[in-house]
Amino acid sequence: MSEDFSFRRKPLTPEQRQARDAARRIEAEKAMRDHEEAQKQFYANKERLRAERLAREAATAKD
Repeated sequence: MSEDFSFRRKPLTPEQRQARDAARRIEAEKAMRDHEEAQKQFYANKERLRAERLAREAATAKD
């Protein structure tokens, strides 16, 4: 039996590999920045809601 290896990818040239690695690095950095921004927004919202809850609890405790 002969096998058909035509589905295999051609090896990348060093320039193509460097370009691919640079693009991956840029995408990874963007993903990390997006994640950090989402985390900051999440915790800011969490603190805002906590402050509102404490204010409501303090107001009901006075009554």
